[in-house]
Amino acid sequence: MITTVKNEQLGESCEIYTHRSGIKIYVSKKPGYSSSYAIFGTRYGSIDTCFKRSDKDEFTTVPEGIAHYLEHKLFESEDGDAFTRYAKTGAMANAFTSFDRTCYLFSCSSNFEESLKILLDFVQHPYFTEETVQKEQGIIGQEISMYDDSAPWRVLFNLLGLMYHNHPVKIDIAGTHESIAQINAELLYECYNTFYNLNNMFICIAGDVDVERVFAICDEMLKNSEPVEIERADFSEPYECVDKYKEITLPVAMPIFAIGYKERCLNPQRSVKERCSAEILQKIIFGTDSALYKKLLDMGLINSSFGTEYFFGHGYASVIVEGESKDPKTVHRLVNEEIERIRREGISDDDYSAALRCIYGRIVSAYNSVENTAMSMVDAAFLGEGVYDEFDCIRTITKEDVNECFNNMFDVENSALSVVMPKN
Repeated sequence: MITTVKNEQLGESCEIYTHRSGIKIYVSKKPGYSSSYAIFGTRYGSIDTCFKRSDKDEFTTVPEGIAHYLEHKLFESEDGDAFTRYAKTGAMANAFTSFDRTCYLFSCSSNFEESLKILLDFVQHPYFTEETVQKEQGIIGQEISMYDDSAPWRVLFNLLGLMYHNHPVKIDIAGTHESIAQINAELLYECYNTFYNLNNMFICIAGDVDVERVFAICDEMLKNSEPVEIERADFSEPYECVDKYKEITLPVAMPIFAIGYKERCLNPQRSVKERCSAEILQKIIFGTDSALYKKLLDMGLINSSFGTEYFFGHGYASVIVEGESKDPKTVHRLVNEEIERIRREGISDDDYSAALRCIYGRIVSAYNSVENTAMSMVDAAFLGEGVYDEFDCIRTITKEDVNECFNNMFDVENSALSVVMPKN
């Protein structure tokens, strides 16, 4: 079944093909664009360490870091690796594993159909042997060690450790040296057969492509698969943070900090209204035009590295504020004071309108990029939402909606501060 979704305000449209295998294929045709972008993804990330298939009675627990490990190994085959095949078509290929998803992708300016066939082929044909799996342990072990020495990485995961008691989001995406030593070919196949079931996957493509040919290639190459429902474990995460402060030393020129405001997650996923509200609030409180930003900058407490993100996924959510500062504790105190001021006085109409205009412009301009267009479809596919829901929400959201989310997102008593200090 093929459906067409259009948004008149954006001047964008998307063809969605629900394939007989259960996978949905999203294609946004961009006439006149010189490059194309394709993503083959699965709803499987580092937090999926305990799960139950609908055809089994018991939960399965797997080593931390196995989703990332599987991503590395999937590029290999008996005949070589996918990168060698892409080199012949001229496509730039990559992949990434995050906390809740794994995506394989390529961009190209020619030979799109040949590159798409490579993507659909290698992702559907795993090849794991004990010998090749053991060989990868050294490579990923070096990657883990490299991140152990990365100040931005350490400050983030130290913060997650301060906030989360039980949720595996606090564990490094690549796992630990101890956990990856437990990974073998049998476990990789078990995870592959569970999470790389086409019913759990999505394909998103943007560019000046022949939509009918894309669907025809998918019909030719996608396997049929029996649907498998996956139940994620409930990690019974308390609302309160584990602790308030952690400090380590690394060779950095200036202290690096990350402040987290842990949110109560009554539902596994955040709604589009919650996500839009979070972006609006971040713009109002922490944006470069905000009173807080100007105050911190005038006091010499922050620099251009200062920024925020809404960090969310299955069963977790928090607003994270990060940057460099000579005095991170004072930054944390002043941020808390600004949050409490807004709680007392409310959000001004001018600040609210300015934030809406800025986000509206950000969304519209993103569709000038095939990469951003494809990634927006990935978000929609992953969350089971409409392709243009975020844009429609920004056009209809009210200040009352945002105020309601503010009260849930910013509890100064449930925040934590992670700091990396210079060694000297």
